[in-house]
Amino acid sequence: MPQQTVLVIDDEENMRHMLKTMLEKTNYSVQCAGDGIEALQCMVETGFDYILCDIKMPRMDGMAFLEEAVKKHPEKTYIMMSAYGTVETALEAIKKGAYDYISKPFKPDEVFLTLRKAEERERLKKENLRLKTRINEIERQYSFGNIIARSEVMAHVLELVKKVAEHKTTVLITGESGTGKELIARAIHSNGPRSSEPLVNINCGGIPENLIESELFGYKKGAFTDAVKDKPGRFEEADKGTIFLDEIGELPFSLQVKLLRVLQEEEITPLGGVGSRKIDVRIVVATSKDLNKEVEEGRFREDLYYRINVLTVHLPPLRKRKGDVSLLAGYFIDIFNKKLKKRVEAPSSEAMSILMSYHWPGNVRELENVMERAVLLSTGRWITVKELPSRLTRNKGFPQDFDSLETLSIKKASKRLQRNLIEKALKATNGNRTQSAKLLEISRPMLISKIKEYGLS
Repeated sequence: MPQQTVLVIDDEENMRHMLKTMLEKTNYSVQCAGDGIEALQCMVETGFDYILCDIKMPRMDGMAFLEEAVKKHPEKTYIMMSAYGTVETALEAIKKGAYDYISKPFKPDEVFLTLRKAEERERLKKENLRLKTRINEIERQYSFGNIIARSEVMAHVLELVKKVAEHKTTVLITGESGTGKELIARAIHSNGPRSSEPLVNINCGGIPENLIESELFGYKKGAFTDAVKDKPGRFEEADKGTIFLDEIGELPFSLQVKLLRVLQEEEITPLGGVGSRKIDVRIVVATSKDLNKEVEEGRFREDLYYRINVLTVHLPPLRKRKGDVSLLAGYFIDIFNKKLKKRVEAPSSEAMSILMSYHWPGNVRELENVMERAVLLSTGRWITVKELPSRLTRNKGFPQDFDSLETLSIKKASKRLQRNLIEKALKATNGNRTQSAKLLEISRPMLISKIKEYGLS
């Protein structure tokens, strides 16, 4: 450990000498100053870990020095000393930025204890900074916007999203329902140059066919019976920003040609209007349908398909990114702990095994709902099997080992199940044996023994 440095400031030479001798015996490097002005000069020339400063001094007293020093060196640790101290003086010193206050006369142990406390505080500050840095690194590695992932397949998706966010390119997001297409659209918008402008979401499958044109492009007064005044459409609302058209495959065929014109000409014509209006909108679209098939079967315009398919971001289903299940489960537990005022830590080893083995037809959205239910029903620190929906715990939700008729030996089946659970726990924790032992609810030495027994790495 590097030698700690101390600046002693006191107008009494005997006090300076005594403190210097005492501290150097305990491996501190000590420099002395006779008043605040001299001390400020010393701090310009040399960096110090700790400053021990008397309050009553000529030229510049301790309080004046403290006020000036804290302005110039706020990161330093200041410990004030005085033979004339009161509680009010101590409080004033701490308000001005002092770490602690020692009344004279003092015993050597008081000085050492105060310095040790200051050292521990500095150590904790550095550790806290290190942890924050590590958390930021993890967040950069495992998240982008509100997207949480660590699987390799999602890493490629996030890299693509980061690149495309900077440009106005039209993006087509594909994937099953519940995979997080809207989150990707938000990430594209919020990480691009249009982030300060509006992001307008519209679900093309959630609006009746007779209303969707006026919803998208607006209408003029008198365009139809209830049009008593002009109304801007969603495209106009998104001007300078981004519009996200979800479920683009549900857009009526008659409107597809109008959307194509907007993409090509960058202008809109309100329902009942005679003139067009230029707009500057980035378009992001999403679908859970196979648009190639829709084009082949005549339900989606081929020219529109090629126009929106400039760059495709495909979101894999959760069953193909099992490495994200434990990470997402922990993320949702944190969210619902705050929302429901609970203190759930994690799924038990058996519950985690079921979560990892389930096929997740509803993808991330289904996992979110399952975790909300589990946190709500949980009565302890762990989510157990009984808090999971019955559909997860049916045979198809368990590892295949449960259904195997390869052997009827309980002993052999038990070993196979143990190995399976240990493998899943190690995978869920990225090989962290301490965390894996907690998930499995066994001791760490027992886990290490089992790893050796089953030849796991």
